[in-house]
Amino acid sequence: MIPEQRRRAYLDAMQVASWLPRTVLPFAAPSRPELLEPPQAEVEVDVVEMPAEPSAPAVAAVREASAAAVVERPKIEIPRPGAQPRQAVVEPVAAEPESVEEKPQRVSLPPPRFALQLLRAGDCALLVELPTGQPFQSRDPAYILLKDLLRAAGLPDSPQLLGEPVRWPLLVRGNMDQGPQAALEFVQSFVAARLEEQPSACLWLVGLPAIRFAGEGDEHSYNRESQVEGLGTCWALPGLELLMEEPARKRELWQAMRRVRQRWLAP
Repeated sequence: MIPEQRRRAYLDAMQVASWLPRTVLPFAAPSRPELLEPPQAEVEVDVVEMPAEPSAPAVAAVREASAAAVVERPKIEIPRPGAQPRQAVVEPVAAEPESVEEKPQRVSLPPPRFALQLLRAGDCALLVELPTGQPFQSRDPAYILLKDLLRAAGLPDSPQLLGEPVRWPLLVRGNMDQGPQAALEFVQSFVAARLEEQPSACLWLVGLPAIRFAGEGDEHSYNRESQVEGLGTCWALPGLELLMEEPARKRELWQAMRRVRQRWLAP
């Protein structure tokens, strides 16, 4: 229990004027008797003021004013000969303010998340989606499938790395725009810079993120060729994980490969 002086200091700080403890407090001063008495209810009495009777002179003045109002007639203005009639003054109508066209606000979309690796095999460059977000290992099932595709295409099955993987978003925090449009511009500029150093006959886009942010396509672009400014001829392939989950897609991929493989096999 706290001493009396500290207790009163706490109550003053909380702006408590009067209080009663529920139990007997040690080291506390005795309560004042007037605080223990129940408060008396105050009875409010409504006082109704009676209006005073009007005096006789006031009544007479009111009657004379009403009689004068009845006798007085409105004056009618008669136009004189030769006088010009008054023209009605027409107040100009304020022009309505022109509606200001609201500029469409740019909606910021959430940044996409993907990891891409740029490789080179023979006369072809490959932009491949990393299924796990980490670089390929020699025993990864996805990497083994990629080597099988390169052998079927008549290309070396040991591709060369071109730079570090591209991971998006670039920054975890910050106010920089990292939406889909910014990702597309970054990936295209990155790949175009590498292809300028080492030109290729065809660019493989393996996986939906590579197709979307390098070739500006979608899932309907699988097994098709397209021309992308700055990147040249691009060939869209399903992702390695998708090919492993749906083996039936390998047949369509092989048929498309037979048509386009002449690009990099031509002497």
